[in-house]
Amino acid sequence: MAQVTLRNLVKDYDQTPAVRGIDLDIADKEFVVLVGPSGCGKTTTLRMIAGLEDITGGEILIGGDVVNDVPPKDRDIAMVFQNYALYPHMTVHENMSFGLRLKKLPKDEIRRRVAAVAGILGIGELLDRKPKQLSGGQRQRVAMGRAIVRNPKVFLFDEPLSNLDAKLRVHMRTEIKKVHQKVRTTTVYVTHDQVEAMTLADRVVVMNAGRIEQAGAPNDLYHSPATLFVAGFIGSPAMNITGCALEETAGALRVRLDGQVSFPVPAERTARYRAYAGQRGLLFGLRPEHLTEMRPHSVANQCPVEVTPEVTEPMGMETLVFFSVNGTEMCARTNPAANTQPGVRTQLLADLNHMHLIDEASGRVL
Repeated sequence: MAQVTLRNLVKDYDQTPAVRGIDLDIADKEFVVLVGPSGCGKTTTLRMIAGLEDITGGEILIGGDVVNDVPPKDRDIAMVFQNYALYPHMTVHENMSFGLRLKKLPKDEIRRRVAAVAGILGIGELLDRKPKQLSGGQRQRVAMGRAIVRNPKVFLFDEPLSNLDAKLRVHMRTEIKKVHQKVRTTTVYVTHDQVEAMTLADRVVVMNAGRIEQAGAPNDLYHSPATLFVAGFIGSPAMNITGCALEETAGALRVRLDGQVSFPVPAERTARYRAYAGQRGLLFGLRPEHLTEMRPHSVANQCPVEVTPEVTEPMGMETLVFFSVNGTEMCARTNPAANTQPGVRTQLLADLNHMHLIDEASGRVL
């Protein structure tokens, strides 16, 4: 079993906190992605798990054993770096087998392992080439293969796709997911790209300023963010978030965004939100896909709103419509057939079944 457990993990650089006491349990065979903006502590956390950074406080357990003082080579982990870190003078076969040769495994066993992993990664025909003869995607597969052949307890990935072009990144995301489905090993993956996190992970851990903001399944983070930071970070385009007032009249609640735009709060949310009526510092959140063109058959809690588009971005399968409410730029996802034009007043449909109310002071989603 290869669970990874972090207990009150702390890292300071010259009294500057980088990781501020995080707790995390990663199950055996689970694929966990640490995601967040630059400087949030995700790579530092990964390097502490690997043993490449000393910890300031707390504990790291791998397979139930505390490894705080265990050197990297004895932790039975394999790391895939952003820059591939291949030996340029060695062939693909020699690069992939390097760690096995250091362990003095029998040649037949090394050959069998390399051939099996090369087959999984689709690089069997590249084994006699050197890194300079490979594309970026092929080099990354070799780096992954070098990790997989060791059959470690844990895989650690440090932004492995950030050096690849956009199309190849999408392809390699799929390949990494396929490999994990075949080679079920505990995996911790670091990225700043929230799309990468959402598509790859069994569980996403969103980090901010050295702390864990929220951890959960990708869909849970997307549809039920716990904090303002998670709501704004997860999703592309980002969630629309703007200031609002919560008003109560005759037992019914309305969310007012400005002098002209207001929505009735769905009845099933009234009890949940009533205590916040009249409170200052509230924010209203709604994802772009829940702001659409008017449709002939609406469902409960969908309300029209008139806006003046400022910019439209045709994307082929959809058109992004940008407009301002309450001095804040907002985005709607519409059908290209709606033919929304900049500067022409138009009606959109807001689906309030998916609205969020946020306390700005605490950053908590209510």
